[in-house]
Amino acid sequence: MSSGFPGEASAWKTGLVIFQQPASGVRHTTGVPVAIGVFMLAMVCAGVAAAQPTRTGLGRPATPVEIESWGPIIGPDGAGLPPGRATAADGRPVYQRRCARCHGLTGREGPDTRLAGGQGSLEGDQPQKTVGSYWPAATTLWDYVNRAMPFDRPGGLTADEVYATVAYVLYLNDIVAIDDPIGAATLPAVEMPNRDGFVTDPRPDIAPTAPPGL
Repeated sequence: MSSGFPGEASAWKTGLVIFQQPASGVRHTTGVPVAIGVFMLAMVCAGVAAAQPTRTGLGRPATPVEIESWGPIIGPDGAGLPPGRATAADGRPVYQRRCARCHGLTGREGPDTRLAGGQGSLEGDQPQKTVGSYWPAATTLWDYVNRAMPFDRPGGLTADEVYATVAYVLYLNDIVAIDDPIGAATLPAVEMPNRDGFVTDPRPDIAPTAPPGL
């Protein structure tokens, strides 16, 4: 993601294709960005769906080194979590330094996605989908923070910092205590309030697939 500053150069990933957006000083009049955005989104989606960047002229295949650098995909069972350990107390300064400006000091103020609160609201008229009310597994929170956060430097946190940040967000949702150790062994055991709120997709065309090469 780009932080949205004018003329900023940004790199972004879709599937296993790398796209580079060059810096630009072009300014648009009112209404034009929407049309341009829709057109660009349609073009990118078409290229990704075809999975043939050499035919569209967009991007390039990701190299094995780049794929390896993204690390393992951490699912609900926590398989692949790296060594590390931290508490919410460890995570407080990390969160305040790297997360609070977007999500607020308590995870409720914004301006970006609300992280805390909302428990019991999903069946109401104004559901609040937060980590505490909606996410079914704490391990996938680790995966998301590790890959996509902080917003201006995704992937910039160490494993211990990710554990610390996750522990603090869970603490903000009253899911763990301030000194509960969160690590590869304990994170999969955290019981999320909405852990039973998801069901298996029964459609016959939706089935787990093996990773490439297996």
